[in-house]
Amino acid sequence: MLKRKVNRLQDYDYSQNGAYFVTICTKDKQCIFGEVVPVGAGVPDRPKVVLSQLGRQVEEAIQFQKTKTGLEIGGYVIMPNHIHIIMIISNDDFGRSGTPAPTISKVVGSMKSYVAKIYGNVWQKGFYDHIIRNQNDYDSILNYIDTNPDKRLEDEYYNNEVLQVLKS
Repeated sequence: MLKRKVNRLQDYDYSQNGAYFVTICTKDKQCIFGEVVPVGAGVPDRPKVVLSQLGRQVEEAIQFQKTKTGLEIGGYVIMPNHIHIIMIISNDDFGRSGTPAPTISKVVGSMKSYVAKIYGNVWQKGFYDHIIRNQNDYDSILNYIDTNPDKRLEDEYYNNEVLQVLKS
């Protein structure tokens, strides 16, 4: 049996104050959250993502996490087959309103469950995370999120074969 690679930083407390860049993909890279509309197809200056009903549910799940956990969202983009999001945890010495601070894993799990209750399991197992270490790192990631629809063909998560199958 293959041993699964651990992609979390060893001995790091993912509930501590900080900013985290998280990427969550759909199962089999299915393009189910919407589509990127290119410039000229009703979009004047930049490509934009037009969300499907499922994509709007994902956006609702993100907003729900802000309400449920008090999590701050630094920025996000919902692409056809993945989402990029900056999650910011900021607790006082006693946690958030006396409740334990959420971990990134719990927040992602909650978001996935929120969507899965209606649409079933549409998610790839696990997720990618990066601890944002400084302002330059934050700014660079925020720019990446903002320009992601522009660069979808270069994106490592873009899957043209799946997109072509879904369009045919």
